[in-house]
Amino acid sequence: MKPPLRVALFTDSFWEANGVATVSRALVTFAEYQQLPFCCVHAGLERRVSCRGSVVTLELNRSWASFALDQGLYCDLLLSRHRNWVIDQLRESRPDLIHITGPGDFGVLGCWVSKSMGIPLVASWETNLHEYASQRLQEALSIVPRGLRRSIGAAVENLSLKATMRFYRLADFVLAPSKDMVDELRRRTQRPAYFIGHGVDTAHFSPAWRNRTSGPVCIGYVGRLTPEKNVRWFCELERRLLAAGQGDFRLVLVGDGSEREWLKRNLQFVELPGVLHGDKLTAAFADMDIFVFPSRTDTFGLVILEAMASGVPVVVSPKTGARVQVQNGVNGFLAEDFTESVLQLMRNEGLRHSMGAEARRFACTRDWATVFEDLYHTYDAALRTENVRSRIRAKI
Repeated sequence: MKPPLRVALFTDSFWEANGVATVSRALVTFAEYQQLPFCCVHAGLERRVSCRGSVVTLELNRSWASFALDQGLYCDLLLSRHRNWVIDQLRESRPDLIHITGPGDFGVLGCWVSKSMGIPLVASWETNLHEYASQRLQEALSIVPRGLRRSIGAAVENLSLKATMRFYRLADFVLAPSKDMVDELRRRTQRPAYFIGHGVDTAHFSPAWRNRTSGPVCIGYVGRLTPEKNVRWFCELERRLLAAGQGDFRLVLVGDGSEREWLKRNLQFVELPGVLHGDKLTAAFADMDIFVFPSRTDTFGLVILEAMASGVPVVVSPKTGARVQVQNGVNGFLAEDFTESVLQLMRNEGLRHSMGAEARRFACTRDWATVFEDLYHTYDAALRTENVRSRIRAKI
């Protein structure tokens, strides 16, 4: 019987509140439960090695040269100082494959270790960094005329995308959570590209956590409160709901970021509980009546699945909803302008319940175990292709 693949994951996020961290933790849990030989390399308070079952964890402390990329996210310009130590540890783990989650400091380190050790490298596309760069720059240039601002944003987005694709060309094969991004990566990197699904813990996110039985309609959001998430749109939504005669609602925006203070100043019916974890997060999801996700830059939007698992109907853009496979009018709404969909759900409690039940049923078909079983099949299939084998031989 063929022994299981030995995988080393270099992830830029692990304990943070974001999709990359959620996927990384879920993959480690899967490997441990399945007793698969696995090594996870991520940030920690000090450099250390720990073992739990079949999983070895390498934690690397960031240095004084670190700078903030986002709320709780950092990049260390001197992380490469750990390279030789990491290589020594990986000689013990003997990975067949190194998996990086993007072009952050841990992704760059993983890429360097891969090249140094002659180990195949797979890079997964988790974040549309080029769109984030464009949105944030345009927000920073708010005093610049709109036309010029958009031109600058488009130029920055194009340059950022080219730079990111050059990094992904260093991988032997690439992964993405949407079919359109798989095609884009294959075209731009000239590397084999494969689909990687996303899942949800339906025991952790469940309607069973709901505490609310009455009160105003709760319209919720979970994610970073930053420009690329388009969260200022909630101000327009509030205005339109009030103009339509709806006053019995509250907006619960879970998360933190640079837009928090603006939202606090400009919304009347808002609650901003900050970043939530564990039971508080699951209860916040379950207590929502409608989940609205205005972002159009997410590669997947894992929080949408978490809302659906909590029995909450979702309102998202057609492009975002297609990636999660939201069925319009069944378990949520796909709309360019979300207001009418939100109003329809606010006015019809029975519709909210029926859509919420369908959302839960759908989410229960997206368990992490199935996602990661498919991922391991993809690893194996990719390593067997002549294209990848020839690149590996060239390294050696």
